[in-house]
Amino acid sequence: MNAIMIKTYFIVCLVLATSSIVGAQSKPIPDTSGIQIDFISDTQQPLLLEKIIRHSNHNTKATALLFLEILKNRPRSLYMLGDIVSLGFENNKWKKVDVFLDSCRKENIPVFGLLGNHELLLCKKKGESNFNKRFPGSVPTGYISVIDSMAIVLLNSNFKKLSSADRKKEIDWYKSALNKLDTSNAIKSIIVTCHHAPYSNSLVVGSSKPVQENFVHPFINSKKAVLFITGHSHNFEHFKIMGKDFLVIGGGGGLHQPLDNSEKRLPDVSADYKPLFHYLSMRRVAGQLQVTSHYLKNDFTGFDTGHTFSILLPVVN
Repeated sequence: MNAIMIKTYFIVCLVLATSSIVGAQSKPIPDTSGIQIDFISDTQQPLLLEKIIRHSNHNTKATALLFLEILKNRPRSLYMLGDIVSLGFENNKWKKVDVFLDSCRKENIPVFGLLGNHELLLCKKKGESNFNKRFPGSVPTGYISVIDSMAIVLLNSNFKKLSSADRKKEIDWYKSALNKLDTSNAIKSIIVTCHHAPYSNSLVVGSSKPVQENFVHPFINSKKAVLFITGHSHNFEHFKIMGKDFLVIGGGGGLHQPLDNSEKRLPDVSADYKPLFHYLSMRRVAGQLQVTSHYLKNDFTGFDTGHTFSILLPVVN
């Protein structure tokens, strides 16, 4: 190869290298806002009395598979919306949850918890103490987790277990927090959570009037609050109330509860989607919130995508 050919060869290589660099720079930058956060509720082991009353279906195995699936997907954060165990005061009821929470810590998955009625059952003081050991950042009168411009508000709906002073403290704090989040430039959407469902067709627990009276109205009036997520009813339910979305996701392993199918039932957007065991994932992608329920297949061989929908994020001046 003579000198001219060698020179020409290097010029061509330089042009090709430069072209590939320019091409790489001109590609659209992927949207990195689509991080996943997960929600699960009612992972408690069925009590003996419950199994006598209602049919069981390898519930503890289902919870174990749900935990493994969440760990496999490594969400940016996880929210457990109450009734994490069947009896909060009994240390041995927390053993499997402790293993799961330890695995989450090793995978750098922050886990936020809510008090359900089962955490406080029979012995409130000991149950609350055991809960606080696992979720030291929780506040019994409400607290907030912020991730990727989403503010998740975690409320205590065990009103009968709160003093009148703490009930007032929580409601006042909740209203004030929503007002602050509505005016914060860093927040694009607000998700409100508690354990007891304000709306449910469950024939066992039904709708919670106290949650409706204390938590729903501020949520409806908030400019940025777009989704209200609860458990307590061991079902998946989706209601559209006054233009906003309400989800019930109590499919973490508790015994399935029958639903009201009479003409008096609340209109359920997800009437054809009633899996036994499930968890919820959420992503913010550009100006939308993408919400997906993932369910355990009936033969326990894996998970599939179930009910899914998107919520347009509000544009607030």
